[in-house]
Amino acid sequence: MRWSSFYHTASRVFNEYPSWSKSAIVCTVISSGGLVAYGEAVQSENVKEAPKKKVVILGTGWAGTSFLKSIRSSSYDIHVVSPRNYFAFTPLLPSVTCGTVEARSIVEPIRNISRKSGVNIEFSEAECYKIDPKNKKVYCRADPEKKMGGIEDFSLDYDYLVIAMGARSNTFNTPGVQEHAYFLKEVDDALRIRQKVVDLFEKASIPSISDEEKKKLLSFVIVGGGPTGVEFAAELHDFVHEDLSKLYPSLQRYVNITLLEAGDHILNMFDKRITEFAETKFKRDGIDVKLGSMVIKVSEREISAKDRVSGQVASIPHGMVVWSTGVGPRPEIIEFMKQVGQSNRRALATDEWLRVEGYDNIYALGDCATINQRKVMEDISLIFSKADKKNSGKLDLKEFQGVVDDIIERYPQVEIYLKKNQMKDIATLLKFSQESSVTVDIESFKSALSNVDTQMKNLPPTAQVAAQQGAYLADCFNRMEICERYPEGPLRFRGTGRHRFHPFRYKHFGQFAPLGGEQTAAQLPGDWISIGHSTQWLWYSIYASKLVSWRTRALVVSDWGRRFVFGRDSSRI
Repeated sequence: MRWSSFYHTASRVFNEYPSWSKSAIVCTVISSGGLVAYGEAVQSENVKEAPKKKVVILGTGWAGTSFLKSIRSSSYDIHVVSPRNYFAFTPLLPSVTCGTVEARSIVEPIRNISRKSGVNIEFSEAECYKIDPKNKKVYCRADPEKKMGGIEDFSLDYDYLVIAMGARSNTFNTPGVQEHAYFLKEVDDALRIRQKVVDLFEKASIPSISDEEKKKLLSFVIVGGGPTGVEFAAELHDFVHEDLSKLYPSLQRYVNITLLEAGDHILNMFDKRITEFAETKFKRDGIDVKLGSMVIKVSEREISAKDRVSGQVASIPHGMVVWSTGVGPRPEIIEFMKQVGQSNRRALATDEWLRVEGYDNIYALGDCATINQRKVMEDISLIFSKADKKNSGKLDLKEFQGVVDDIIERYPQVEIYLKKNQMKDIATLLKFSQESSVTVDIESFKSALSNVDTQMKNLPPTAQVAAQQGAYLADCFNRMEICERYPEGPLRFRGTGRHRFHPFRYKHFGQFAPLGGEQTAAQLPGDWISIGHSTQWLWYSIYASKLVSWRTRALVVSDWGRRFVFGRDSSRI
């Protein structure tokens, strides 16, 4: 009975005081005596955890959302600030302009994404209007239309700041663009274009409108022959000829689509075969492509363009102008660039680890930033001295092999140069033989690497780049603590030891250019070019797989199916 009573008492105590469950009572019997050892294994409840680092993320575009999807560490309190409470799959914006895909189908609430990450993430629907790097604060303002009684403004402290605010359309200060042109950067932009197209057709169908006025109303001008401009021109052509021509049969002959490009070709970042096919197809479809045309002015009813060769200025009447000529920095970024001494740049300059130059705790990625890749020739003497272990003033093959991997990782232009010149490795560039007795001095070293920096290129402002940067930075944050103790990056040629992380490296997976009529051009790694109807189905497959959730995949695929069966919706809501 006494043992039973002891058992029940002990059981009650352990249940009421769980910390005792981590205690251990070790009984060891030695000969005729006994020794009882009692060890308390519970950690003192008075010991407090180290405070979590505060991470503020500005923006919910490709870079910011990719970061949120990839972050796994619970060592941070993350606060996201953006005027949009959703992520938009921007490659499908041209499809939204003509009703091929509905706007709701390509957006995912940011709170859904953050909830699935399993990390403590807060979100505020507001716009950052000022960054104070000295005091580690960001100043934000909620939409005044929320009518919060004068408490729209707030500030956030940070330990780490991730700037992923994207960019705005670049008007190149062309008169009238801001007032009279339509852009295609946001979901709202696509919806405005869709509304305007239907409005123009409805207006042109009024009986009292003259033929001349109908031609002006249904004249659509797209400025910019890049992927977005070309895809929108193709989508608009299909919308007009496959759907609107059935609803407004008398207006089809008045429709004119013009594509203005300042360069020598449209899609000039693609292979020449794709460029030629696109220009030929557009000509066959009746899309008027004007190459070498620089827009100098946009008015309410006309657009003026100067021919780059002849210098002649031509005026084209229009019902709508869509401006798609690249991106430029947002006003908030311009102001921040002035604070950090980068006022003469077009984007925030970062190092290869995506840190804003001069600030170890501020990162910038996506369209608002550009990587300022360090030149080999700037560090050539330091590289040589780091490799010269014997301080002999000459490098042999063994010494050089000790740093060759670090050189290639730290300066990616070296590898690009080797591939372009069909060299096996960097030892070939330095003309090393397999005999370790062959050496090079500093002057020979400089001479061999003097042309390497000509291969430096800025990364394009694309969704693919931004998404990879966001995932890379999240991976760095996930492994921050372990990499502080065990650095994994290349040698510090301007210091001692190694960098904490491997530098960011962009991997290009190819690019698509939908050309209308269920035909798409693709340029994939390995110089693989594909054009035609089969490539359109490849485009469908890849874009569906890249959507951010199963919900958006189901919605987009169902929109594509609806369009095949019923056509595009032309309702004006």
